[in-house]
Amino acid sequence: MRPLDRFPHPEPPRPRRAPILPVFLPFAGCPQRCIFCDQHGQTGQASEPLDAAFARLAGLLDTLEARPRELAFYGGTFTSLAAPWPQRFLALAATHKAAGRLNAVRCSTRPDAVTPALLAELRALGLDTVELGVQSFDPAALAASRRGYTGATAHAACALVREAGLSLGIQLMPGMPGQTPEAFGRDMAQTAAIRPDFARLYPCLVLDGTPLAELWRSGAYAPWPLDATLDALAGALLTLWTAGIPAARIGLAEQEGLAVLAGPRHPALGQCARARALLLHVRQRLAALPGRSERPDTLLVPRRWQGEALGQGNALRAEYAALGLAVAFVDAEEWALGVGGG
Repeated sequence: MRPLDRFPHPEPPRPRRAPILPVFLPFAGCPQRCIFCDQHGQTGQASEPLDAAFARLAGLLDTLEARPRELAFYGGTFTSLAAPWPQRFLALAATHKAAGRLNAVRCSTRPDAVTPALLAELRALGLDTVELGVQSFDPAALAASRRGYTGATAHAACALVREAGLSLGIQLMPGMPGQTPEAFGRDMAQTAAIRPDFARLYPCLVLDGTPLAELWRSGAYAPWPLDATLDALAGALLTLWTAGIPAARIGLAEQEGLAVLAGPRHPALGQCARARALLLHVRQRLAALPGRSERPDTLLVPRRWQGEALGQGNALRAEYAALGLAVAFVDAEEWALGVGGG
């Protein structure tokens, strides 16, 4: 038996980005309200007229020192804002790019709200990244969630963003109405094939005041249990990492006023999912070894990964023991040299 030294973390390097300066435009430009969506609770901000949002952003940018930041328009359908609002917001951003306060601009939108002409125009005005709220490519999930577009529309939108020369982000929602774990696995395989620059994974929660809350109360919708969600997220993360795609976020940000009635909520959802993804990675590595004599008895992990390797409260230590592995944490210098193990 030998140690499995220099444990390779499968996550691709994350590109170094400037801090995000978010601008929330709840429901602005949205053609309808999606059954799972409460943008006021999710953003912690009420809707306001676009001229008020513009004035507020202009005032904020004027107070900032010259330091690179990325301006991000979230919480609505930016590309469906009535003209000339997308153009006005990007012109304002361009002024502050020139002043050194911003170095990039991104927006979130729906797959059915992009066209080649519009994307080309917005890119020429300074837009750098488009995050598409795909949620799923699965026809049953899209229909049950009343998204109003098809998986083919979502695929086409991803291609349009890339063809416009913009960076692409894909947002997915495991556990949305009509979706099975198998369908989510297919969503992840399709995402890996598209190879966006990053992905976000937002497990579906039942938020008070949404149409989904009424479906849940009537028994017509049951959210995925936490354990099943973590298993699905672990597989999803490993799929992304294997394809070289960073996961920019897992789960909704906690906001005051976010009223969650049911669903896979956890204060450290991302850490728990990453820990399970690493366990899945180790299982796969062990299964690929040619014979039992090659199986290690000790897993060496850099100390800085301790929380991720074993999960919260060392919850996964027994899982590693079941694989015949003791987990040893070593300093970075020892890990680089393969020191330790049994």
